[in-house]
Amino acid sequence: MVRLGARWLKFNAVGLAGVGVQLAALALFAKVLHWNYLAATAPAVETAVLHNYAWHAAWTWRDRPAAGEAPWLRLLRFHLGNGLVSIVSNVLLMRLLAGALGWPLMLSNGVSIILTPVLNFLASEYWVFSRDAGK
Repeated sequence: MVRLGARWLKFNAVGLAGVGVQLAALALFAKVLHWNYLAATAPAVETAVLHNYAWHAAWTWRDRPAAGEAPWLRLLRFHLGNGLVSIVSNVLLMRLLAGALGWPLMLSNGVSIILTPVLNFLASEYWVFSRDAGK
């Protein structure tokens, strides 16, 4: 059994890698493809959400396989529990920080990323990857 503290550390390690994925995707969409910063934020977050889900399923919560559950149901719960929270909070915070306050794009995105992990961890631990989730 993986202790909660060890799982929290794994969760944050995956999240840190996801930050790199999100920032790279944001740079691609906003700086290279010249999308509006808000239009670029949602797909950048989605890219990180998919990255994080794959790593959480394979590493963070590997002791909780989706026994008898269709894999897409767990991914759907992850999107609802983590992805939706991340996308909504990131878009709203980007609108506030980069839009209204005029902060630099990458700094605004970094601050946005830092504010959501506790809620995302709790949703993953007790809903997405719960031992009872597929029952």
